Amino acid sequence: MKKIVLHIDTSDNTKTSVGLSVEGTLFEKTEQVGNRSAQAVLPIVEKLLEEHSVRFEDLTAIEVNVGPGSYTGLRVGVSIANTLASTLRIPINGKAVGETVEPIYQ
Repeated sequence: MKKIVLHIDTSDNTKTSVGLSVEGTLFEKTEQVGNRSAQAVLPIVEKLLEEHSVRFEDLTAIEVNVGPGSYTGLRVGVSIANTLASTLRIPINGKAVGETVEPIYQ
């Protein structure tokens, strides 16, 4: 089974970065989104997966930036990552399904 990891970084309130690591090779897409990261993350994820012929079901893990950063941005990224990990039953930030990942604030 290929190791395919989705990376989500919404810590900056002006841009969103999404990465896809396929067997150790990282592909990344960053978009300037202003204050609309909540609406932008999933379309960016879908576009990146499509470009590399990967389906959501092919993901083996998710990594999400939990801080420091914009409070709202971090909540958006963590919420999306937790939802995807729970739905797909894959680990998030190395934690098994059911263990939520909380933002860390400094």
